[in-house]
Amino acid sequence: MVSMMAGSDFIKTSTGKEAVNATFPVALVMLRAIRHYMEYTGHKVGFKPAGGIRTAKDCLQWLVLMKEELGVEWLQPNLFRIGASTLLGDIERQLFHYCTGKYASSTYDIAM
Repeated sequence: MVSMMAGSDFIKTSTGKEAVNATFPVALVMLRAIRHYMEYTGHKVGFKPAGGIRTAKDCLQWLVLMKEELGVEWLQPNLFRIGASTLLGDIERQLFHYCTGKYASSTYDIAM
């Protein structure tokens, strides 16, 4: 709440460099604080989970949590971003599978 009251546009779960990063219980508390702050002030604050998000399936779980707690409006990039530096490779593999019907070799099929 303090960061939101100080004017933050986003709050973030962690830097992603710690042993324990974005967890759903902690995120749920943060999302409910965002909702409470918006109801109290009318100001929308974004959310950025970071750390431990490595696959497209992980990403989908965060999207569902956001939608269920804050609604569809919070699924836009001005209010929701995912901090996941290792996610890109999995998304590329999933797109390759979607387009070709097979999974890519980690060494030859996708130029990263």
